[in-house]
Amino acid sequence: NVLEEKWKRALLKVEKQFGDKISLKGILYLIGLQELNFGAKTFDRDEKINVLHVATCRLLSVYGYYKFDFIDSDGWPHYKELKPLQNLSDKAQLNLIKEAIIKYLE
Repeated sequence: NVLEEKWKRALLKVEKQFGDKISLKGILYLIGLQELNFGAKTFDRDEKINVLHVATCRLLSVYGYYKFDFIDSDGWPHYKELKPLQNLSDKAQLNLIKEAIIKYLE
């Protein structure tokens, strides 16, 4: 499977950079942090979930699922949903996110 091969290479690239194993959620979190560009900041549980959401929206905006809307007064980006992800199976959603991460890292 081409996607899985590309995914393994992307994981290895990130793991090499950080010198540790990383999960899909870990990569999403790193992308969210990069997109937020808040510098060194400690997030509470709810904020961490929002960091993952920012990453997901940013990644899937390339595929027309979300569109950037605005940045609020706290510096958080907000996106509008254009197409519901629920129309995809869990496996299709996972593959789309993996594909988007691979694209983002290139």
